[in-house]
Amino acid sequence: MFALLENFTMLCFAAAVESLRIANRMAGRELYSWALMSESGQPVMCSGGIEFVVQSELNEVSRDDTVMICGGINVQVATTKKVLNWIRREARRGPIIAGLCTAGFTLAKAGLLEGKKATIHWENQDSFTEEFDGVELTKSVFVVDGNRITTAGGTSSIDLMLKLIAEDHGEELANAVADQLIYSSIRTDQDTQRLSIPTRIGVRHPKLSLVIQQMEQNIEEPISPSSLARDVGMSTRQLERLFRRYLNRSPKRYYMELRLQKARNLLMQTDMSVINVALACGFASPSHFSKCYRAHYDTTPYRERGARASR
Repeated sequence: MFALLENFTMLCFAAAVESLRIANRMAGRELYSWALMSESGQPVMCSGGIEFVVQSELNEVSRDDTVMICGGINVQVATTKKVLNWIRREARRGPIIAGLCTAGFTLAKAGLLEGKKATIHWENQDSFTEEFDGVELTKSVFVVDGNRITTAGGTSSIDLMLKLIAEDHGEELANAVADQLIYSSIRTDQDTQRLSIPTRIGVRHPKLSLVIQQMEQNIEEPISPSSLARDVGMSTRQLERLFRRYLNRSPKRYYMELRLQKARNLLMQTDMSVINVALACGFASPSHFSKCYRAHYDTTPYRERGARASR
């Protein structure tokens, strides 16, 4: 069963369905069947603006069903009280319940991930961590913890489905499905979802990568440029030159951009107060945070929050 939330991501849904369809075709018989549900039973729009007809509203499922909830943008809005009540009720029946893409948020909001490992799209990880401290969030492409499954979105649905197909019907069929999908590198739950730092920044310099990794892991309590330089065996001046040469900005500027990017994610995806967002991103005062935010995004944190609320 696929439960499509409003503004769900079509790619994560299509990748899952196509993997199952191809498994049936390669096996020469129906191994898997599926149906589509929406909150109201009415057609539901994906984030790409395409409407999908569904078979039913959120109905009762059996213990032997696998329920895959498909999320996308504005998942907080799509996670309505009706959706949450349905998930909690059906979870008591004992089926496998999966949250594809941002629907990991929906599962966590329903209380299904408490004390469990999970993942979610990297763009939503900061807000997820702030809201659900009882969930062990990972950076994996997918996580299976008992009868709860979460994925990072996008093509990670393929990796998850190949794992499930292999468990149900053997590696040979899973590999045949991957071949049909022109999917030459099957990832496991040990693989992380983001590109490596050198690939992301387009530069292969080990010391630069180590410094950026340190920055990304220390947003709430920023490390001084001198300490960052010392940790990789450089002087502060050498570190400055390194950043200028490869990234055309100072270490301080680059670090600030990382912190502001996290701040924007928290403003857009959570109900945290502006002052708490500022503190979570290493700013000592709301006024300094607001000044830096406006200089970078040409708007204030308060207006950013207001713009989100009006959507």
